[in-house]
Amino acid sequence: MTAPLTLPSPVLAEITAIEATLLVFVVVTAIVTALARDVLAAVIVFGAYSLGMAALYTFYRAPDVAMTEAAISAGVTTILLLLTLAKTTRIDHEVAFESVNWPAATAVGLLFAGMLLTMTEIPAIGDPDAPAWSNPDVTQWYIAETYAETGVENAVMAVLAAFRGFDTFGEAVVVFAAGIAAMIVLHREVFA
Repeated sequence: MTAPLTLPSPVLAEITAIEATLLVFVVVTAIVTALARDVLAAVIVFGAYSLGMAALYTFYRAPDVAMTEAAISAGVTTILLLLTLAKTTRIDHEVAFESVNWPAATAVGLLFAGMLLTMTEIPAIGDPDAPAWSNPDVTQWYIAETYAETGVENAVMAVLAAFRGFDTFGEAVVVFAAGIAAMIVLHREVFA
């Protein structure tokens, strides 16, 4: 007979002050980015949004994702957008924010409410009943056999480079394409 299924405790009850502050910051910066009429202001606030997401990923113990978010979204994307703005004409607006498209805002609000309702199903950080640990044979195999299979000491890097090589290759292609776009915007043939 199998053991009864235990459901993880609701995550909303376990949100810390730091996590709540980061979540509010991310939501507010996303809204300001969407509503800003001035493109320069939108780019700067979007960079702040990306840094907030990087901090949130760090809080959720995903430093590899946080570094990627900080480097690509907050760094490279912001620089590319600022370079693009420097090479184009900027239109001055008297009104700071766009008017709200209420049907779209309602749709986004309903989606956001639906996402909040599903948060109670997300296991807490470090929860031993989390889906990642629900099949200990697979998890323990990765931990025990990664070095023997790949020769890479860092298990996360081994999974990214060897076991998920096609995904990582796709991400590398995106970064390469961003580099090519930067060279086109800058009218250069090489990075110097």
